[in-house]
Amino acid sequence: MSSSKKTTVRPRALIIPEGERNYITPYGMEKLKSEFTQLKSKERREVVATVAWAASNGDRSENADYQYGKRRLRQIDSRLEFLTKRLEAAVVIDPANILSDQVGFGATVTLLEEDGTEKTYTIVGVDELDLEKGWISWKSPLARAMLKAREGDVITFDTPKGQREVEIVNVSYVPLAVEAVLNNTVVTPNET
Repeated sequence: MSSSKKTTVRPRALIIPEGERNYITPYGMEKLKSEFTQLKSKERREVVATVAWAASNGDRSENADYQYGKRRLRQIDSRLEFLTKRLEAAVVIDPANILSDQVGFGATVTLLEEDGTEKTYTIVGVDELDLEKGWISWKSPLARAMLKAREGDVITFDTPKGQREVEIVNVSYVPLAVEAVLNNTVVTPNET
């Protein structure tokens, strides 16, 4: 009864210091809850059953199913502990409820780059970061430079290649679709 599941390798998450808030959108909260539920009620149970079966086959020292299962169980338990801490520290902020012309958490901001191109970013929680979608953490240098700015403002921020200057051309607060998490689909703010 060998398992052919792939182990998901996640980058080391940004550590949130004790007592600091973990700002997150409803989308991000549902995504964390969904992952927690999947790990706890499905994957962990399957691995426990595999480990029990493998243990019943005798010598555990040379039993690959048993050894892999125990290692996978430790990974799952570690991730569950991490998710529990993140969920406990979460402060949900719904961009749909924000009426402001200033950039803040949950804002979708269009910037005019120095070369004339426009780029759009959405400021989200550290657990929601996805550069391919243009979702940046509220702790990132760009997001921090944009906070409290308005349309027409020019901001300067540090990058590894030096300082950059961009103009804010649009600020909006668009809800991220929670249904996308529940249906296992990806929706970006521009598609909602």
